[in-house]
Amino acid sequence: MRIGMTYDLRDEYLSRGMDADEAAEFDASETVDSIDGALRSLGHEVDRIGGSNALMARLLAGDRWELVFNFAESVGGFGREALVPAILESFGVPYTMSDPLVCAVTLHKATTKRVLRDAGLPTPDFDLIETADDAAACALAFPLFAKPVAEGSSKGIDGRGLCHDLESLVRVCARLLDRYRQPVLVETFLPGREVTVGVLGTGAAARSVGVEEVVMLEGAERDVYSYQNKTDWEGKVDCRLVEGPIASEAEALALQAWRAIGGRDVGRVDLRQNHLGALEVIEINPLPGLRPRYSDLCITWALQGRRYEDLIGAIVESALGRIAMTPSAAR
Repeated sequence: MRIGMTYDLRDEYLSRGMDADEAAEFDASETVDSIDGALRSLGHEVDRIGGSNALMARLLAGDRWELVFNFAESVGGFGREALVPAILESFGVPYTMSDPLVCAVTLHKATTKRVLRDAGLPTPDFDLIETADDAAACALAFPLFAKPVAEGSSKGIDGRGLCHDLESLVRVCARLLDRYRQPVLVETFLPGREVTVGVLGTGAAARSVGVEEVVMLEGAERDVYSYQNKTDWEGKVDCRLVEGPIASEAEALALQAWRAIGGRDVGRVDLRQNHLGALEVIEINPLPGLRPRYSDLCITWALQGRRYEDLIGAIVESALGRIAMTPSAAR
């Protein structure tokens, strides 16, 4: 099968003048090379396309693919992760991962939480802060945690986001508003264990591929899986498989959240325990990192002795199965 690959390469954006924080969501060359190699090892012909601009140029030139393996983040605005899926849909090209609606909803964390809340699923109470005055008027009980409403890869998340009083909340929100030029999500801080669940499949066919706990070691930022902990994790973070009752609870809740949001093919659901020990949904990621030995989904997969190539193959199989069940007019 001829499979195109859509992605945003971090080095390209760094060469254009972006700093490391701005380019944090984009993929390392290792990720692109690894997915390319996995697809080829599975017998597919691979065509590296690149980001949205390259994709549009290729489509307008008449190029087509039997399937596009999409993991492009794109640039700018709440709809950026929805851009490549929307372009592919407008040209009738099938692709892996979630559709434009899911990508846009999940990128905006407050909107995600509203959907989860409407579905009756537990998620921390929250407020959306658009100005310093909004922060000063926040009526949620402390402690609270503040982070940008629409960033990935833990951008803007660090120990300073944990606020114990109104003064620190106003200060943190002002800094984040200025740095990221978007609203700040403020939510009740959950003090318990944090786990992430890898999900493969769509709808009723969705299944867990394992539950991982991120444990902070000496030298790590405490209390939160921060940008610094995630990017410089070796020796600071221990990723462990979780079993037993908490794993069963996490898998059940993650699958409910994944189905409620309409996720497709592969994703990751992050959860944390509240003060009573019950899990609540923090975030849903429909474009999970796929860098071997680095991304949480890949680590969860590898900790169980599974090959990276089989993970990529399972994503393709899920997409093909879903596409085969879709009426031809909708495809």
